[in-house]
Amino acid sequence: MNLAERFSKFEKMRFLKTIGVLSLLMLLMYSCKSSNQSGSIMENIHRKWMLIEYKDFTKDELTKLEANMDLTKNSDVLNRYTTKMGCNGMFFTAEFNKGKAKFSGVGSTMMYCEGRMKLEELFVKDLPKMNHYKIEGHFLTLTDGTISMKFVAADWD
Repeated sequence: MNLAERFSKFEKMRFLKTIGVLSLLMLLMYSCKSSNQSGSIMENIHRKWMLIEYKDFTKDELTKLEANMDLTKNSDVLNRYTTKMGCNGMFFTAEFNKGKAKFSGVGSTMMYCEGRMKLEELFVKDLPKMNHYKIEGHFLTLTDGTISMKFVAADWD
């Protein structure tokens, strides 16, 4: 091999190394970039939430009733979610966008459970009024400005 052929081979290797190093740097910079908050909120809202604060109910009462709202995505019906407040299985439609919430189509099964109906009755009445949401860490708060419902993510210890 003459000097010109060796030089071009050396230049090709150097070019490939440079491309590799630049690619690695770009990958590192992209992975260290802070995530878009609205995207992470939308990802975080779609999970199961346990009700921990609402009206005059104690946290112990809400825990005993296993009060929860399941906002995991349903592949069958868009924006359709479920909840349980102690007795009946309930369902509703909800939309979430940049801190605004819209709840509609609230329905439930029609069982009667002794000593477990007060929370359910109030929740069904108040849920359609909720028009704002906020996620802070593992907590979700729904509010209409007067009434608030606070939840904790069920998968958080």
